[in-house]
Amino acid sequence: MKLEDAIILRIEQLCLDKKMTKYDLFKASGVPQTTLTSIKKKRSGSIKLITLYWICEGFEISLEEFFASPLFKRENILE
Repeated sequence: MKLEDAIILRIEQLCLDKKMTKYDLFKASGVPQTTLTSIKKKRSGSIKLITLYWICEGFEISLEEFFASPLFKRENILE
């Protein structure tokens, strides 16, 4: 899978794990709902690191925790 797809899946996983809606994530992170929707629908082209940082803040995790998922193993990323 592409890195962008892994990031989208990870955000969706964390929303489920933390029982958060996209609206909850917006409120917790400050990342606009339109940006979250653009990321999910792959309209943004690439995800800015600062945006991902604020998303992680909304989940109350570090970037390191975000990327500590099997989704990001080298053999799973095809770019």
